[in-house]
Amino acid sequence: MNDAAVAAQTEKMLSRKEGHVGTIIFNNPERHNAVSLEMWETTARMLEAFAADDEVRVVVLTGAGNKAFVSGADISKFESERATEEAVARYNATSERLHAIIQNFEKPIIAKIRGYCIGGGLGLAVACDIRICSENSRFGVPAAKLGLGYAYSGTKRLVDTVGIAFAKELFFTAKQFTAREAYEMGLVNRVVPDAELDAVVQDYADTIAQNAPLTIKTAKYTIKQTVEREPDLAGCAERVRQCFASNDYVEGRRAFMEKRKPVFTGT
Repeated sequence: MNDAAVAAQTEKMLSRKEGHVGTIIFNNPERHNAVSLEMWETTARMLEAFAADDEVRVVVLTGAGNKAFVSGADISKFESERATEEAVARYNATSERLHAIIQNFEKPIIAKIRGYCIGGGLGLAVACDIRICSENSRFGVPAAKLGLGYAYSGTKRLVDTVGIAFAKELFFTAKQFTAREAYEMGLVNRVVPDAELDAVVQDYADTIAQNAPLTIKTAKYTIKQTVEREPDLAGCAERVRQCFASNDYVEGRRAFMEKRKPVFTGT
C-alpha cells in the first residue's frame, strides 16, 4: 500500500490493499460502527490515497464485526461535535465532502453490508456504486426520530436510488427495513447468505478489477451524467474516444481473437 494510505489509518479506521482491491473498514464495533467526525475525515483521506494509487482499481467499504456496516453518526459525540450551529456546519461540511469524494470517485466503490446500515451508514452506502448485503442486514433513516434535518444532496442520492415513493417511506416512517425489503426498493443490488457475503463481494471486486479500467471509468462517469440536469456530453464523448485510443482496446481485441483472458493495464 502507498505511504499515504498507511498514514491515514487510525484505531477506528483501517485500510488495506490486496492486488487491485482497496478496502476501508469502519472499526468501531462496540458502537455498531457509529461514525464520529474524525472517522469521516479519515475515510476521506483513505479514499484520496486509493484514488492516487494506480494499482487500486476498485474499493470496498465495510464495517468491522458481524453486527453493523455503519449504524449512523455516533450520538454520544453529538454534544461535542454537533451541539452548536458552528459545530453542525463543520460536521455537515465534512460529511458532505466525503460523500462528494465517493460520488465523484473514478473507480468503482462497493458497499459490503452486514447487519445495521442506518442513517449516515445508509447515506454512505447509497453514495457507493454497488451495494451487496447479508440476509441479516437492516436499513433505515431515523432522522425523524432524532429531529435531524436531511440535506438536499443526501436526499437526492436516496431518491435517485429508490425513487420518490420509497424515499418518502424511509424518511416518514423512520422504520428499519429488512434486507429483502431493501432489495425490493432497489436499495441494494444483491442479498446473500451471511456466510457467503465475503466471498461474493470478493468475487465482484476481483471481476471488476480484471476488466478494462478506462471502460469502467467511462461508464461510471457517463452513468452519473444521465441524472444531471445538464449532462457533460462532450466529457462523455472524450472518455469514449480515450477508450478506443487505448492500449487496452488493442489488448481486448487480441485476447478475444486469441481466445484468452485479456490483461488490462489501464492505459
